[in-house]
Amino acid sequence: MNTKKKKRDCLLLLAVLVLLVAGIVGCQKTRTGTEHVDGENIYQIYYMNPSATRLVAHDYQTETTDQDFLIQELMEQLLHVPADLDAQMALSDKVIYQGYKKEDVVLYLYFDNNYTSMKSYREILCRAALTKTMTQIDGIDYINIYTGDQPLLDANNMPVGMLSDSDFVDSITDINAYEKTELTLYFTDADGEKLYPERRSVMHNINTSVEKVVVEALLEGPESENLCPTLDPQTKLLNISVNENVCYLNFDSSFLNNVLNVQDYIPIYSIVDSLLEQSSVSRVQITVDGNQNVVFRDKVPLNTLFERNLDLIGGSDH
Repeated sequence: MNTKKKKRDCLLLLAVLVLLVAGIVGCQKTRTGTEHVDGENIYQIYYMNPSATRLVAHDYQTETTDQDFLIQELMEQLLHVPADLDAQMALSDKVIYQGYKKEDVVLYLYFDNNYTSMKSYREILCRAALTKTMTQIDGIDYINIYTGDQPLLDANNMPVGMLSDSDFVDSITDINAYEKTELTLYFTDADGEKLYPERRSVMHNINTSVEKVVVEALLEGPESENLCPTLDPQTKLLNISVNENVCYLNFDSSFLNNVLNVQDYIPIYSIVDSLLEQSSVSRVQITVDGNQNVVFRDKVPLNTLFERNLDLIGGSDH
C-alpha cells in the first residue's frame, strides 16, 4: 500500500469536516440532513466543488427499491458527475472502484491502491461523500472502506473502521479556523541537477505555520509525474520555528540517509527555496536531532544559515 499520503496532521480531519459542513449548509435545497425523502425515492449524491474544499449535494430520483440494485446505482452516480452540475467526483479519477460486499448493516466498499494516493483532505472528503450517500439506503447504517483488499488506515496506521453519517458533524462554530494557501514548492527532475517549481493549493489549520506546511508538502513529494522527490518521505520533522526571519528546522537522523539520485545540494535548496517563496523568512538553519555540526552527504556542512539559491532553479514548471 502506498504510504506516501499518510503523513498529515490529524487536525486536517477536523478542517475538512468544517468545510464539509459549510458546503452542506450552502447547497441544500428544501430539506436538511442526508436522509432520502420517504416515498419519493430521492437521494442526495455527494460530489466535491471545483476547488475541492467542500461537498456538493445533488438530488437524484430513482424507481429502484431493491437494495443491491440501489447500491450499484448510487455508486454509479457517485462515479459520474451530471453534466449540468458545477462539481467534480469526490474520488480521484485514478481510483478504480472494484465492488462491494454487504454484511448486516455494514456496506464494504473496495477500491484499488490508488485510493491511498489521494491527498489527505480529498480522501477525507471522499470518505464523507461515500458515507453520506450510501447510508441513505435503508438497511445500511455504516460503510467500511478497503483499498487493495486491506482496510483503510488513518494517519496513525490504524484501521479507520466503520463510518456512519453521524461521524460527519452538522454544526461546528469556528468555520474560520482553516485556510487555503497557495504554495510554490521546488522539486527536481530525473536528472536531479536542477529545481523546478510546482504550484499547489493546500488546506491547513491557521494555527499551523506556513513553514511547517511547506516542509510537510515537500516530504510528501511532487504531484506532477514529470517531477521527482528531493526528500526521503520517511524523514521526520521534529520541530520548526521562525525567529527574526530565520526558519529553524530540526529533522531526525533519517534526514542524513537521503539516497535519492540527486545532486548533493538539491535536497537542501529544495527546502530553502520553497520556504523563501512563502513567507518573510530570509534564511534557513537545518539541524539533525538538534545538532548543526553535521555534514549532509559528507559534502554539505549544516552549520550555516542557508539563503535562496537561484542558480539551481531550472526555469518554468515541468
